[in-house]
Amino acid sequence: MRIDIVTLFPEIALAPLSESIIKRARDAGVVEVQAHQLRDWATDKHRKTDEYLCGGGQGMLLKPEPIFAAVEELRQESTRVLLMTPQGRPFKQADAVRFSREEHLIILCGHYEGVDHRVIEELVDEEISIGDYVLTNGAIAAAVVTDAIVRLLPGALGDARSPEDESFSDPHLLEAPAYTKPNNFRGMEVPGVLLSGDHGKIEAWKKKHALERTKTNRPDLLE
Repeated sequence: MRIDIVTLFPEIALAPLSESIIKRARDAGVVEVQAHQLRDWATDKHRKTDEYLCGGGQGMLLKPEPIFAAVEELRQESTRVLLMTPQGRPFKQADAVRFSREEHLIILCGHYEGVDHRVIEELVDEEISIGDYVLTNGAIAAAVVTDAIVRLLPGALGDARSPEDESFSDPHLLEAPAYTKPNNFRGMEVPGVLLSGDHGKIEAWKKKHALERTKTNRPDLLE
């Protein structure tokens, strides 16, 4: 799989993808991730990528010319183009699973007040948001989405079963509480059932407490 991130801040996009699991996946050839400087496709002497809004309004908007040029150069036959924007559809684990099956993704990073809408109309397959808040730039969001996708690729994790047991592997249930040694820490005991060796009882305990945790933290998932 290949992921191309187009942004004004390639270093920000790559920083969290250059450590730990994602770094190992890249080094092993599981995925190729490149972050590209949008200004490289600007044609004027100042490498300008933004302009004032037509019709007035605060802030600046990313111009269409460099974005079109970037996508047209990077696009392959199998490419899917994503735009990171607060106006996008909320990113879910199911989306990460779906995107992990693609051969090539181009992730465009919004900045300032976003991008010229002609980019969305002509180039973008999906607008994606990682939450109902505004970040300084879309490179941070692109790194989040890339991380979620890459760790699902075959060979990215040491244990092929690992993604199946995590939060949101069931879209309606959070992960159950987890414990490790010592069994007694400052008077707080690991639940005895987890030390019993009875896998049936352990599974039942996990399901019960996963449901309780979901009701407390994310009741919306149960609706």
